Amino acid sequence: MLTIRETAVFGMLGALMYVSKFVMELLPNIHLLGVFTVAFTVVYRKKALYPIYTYVLLNGIFCGFATWWIPYLYLWAVLWGAVMLLPERLPGKARPLVYMSVCAAHGFLFGTLYAPAQALLYGLSFRGMIAWIAAGLPMDCIHGISNFFCGILITPIIMVLKLAEGNLNFHGQ
Repeated sequence: MLTIRETAVFGMLGALMYVSKFVMELLPNIHLLGVFTVAFTVVYRKKALYPIYTYVLLNGIFCGFATWWIPYLYLWAVLWGAVMLLPERLPGKARPLVYMSVCAAHGFLFGTLYAPAQALLYGLSFRGMIAWIAAGLPMDCIHGISNFFCGILITPIIMVLKLAEGNLNFHGQ
């Protein structure tokens, strides 16, 4: 059960995700969604699904609940799950690079993760799905590279969130 405070915080964080995407829409496949997903998951663990799916819901409300939106129901959960599998106490110097790499991997794999839903929704054969993935590779490369470099913000966001939660120890764990 969420507290009133958590409901408000997670609602604001989900809205922040949506606004950040909206502000950066002129830059194709360059956004902070992966950054926020990783940071929220590190700080809030299972409860990070609340702001993530607040974002997904807001995206559907403001951009339309069309077929493009359906994969969003699982795409962000894949990144959340990957971060959940990471050890909670990574070595300090490795932490930023690991977070940036996981964020980048999600960007590079975004089209591949998206493809099964497209194949099912539009009746694509396996070959058609592979062709769809191949056609999107240039955009996935932009997505992965930009996620890596935007990932520089993950550790500072984690520290700010932990500070706001009163949960920051001396080593920033």
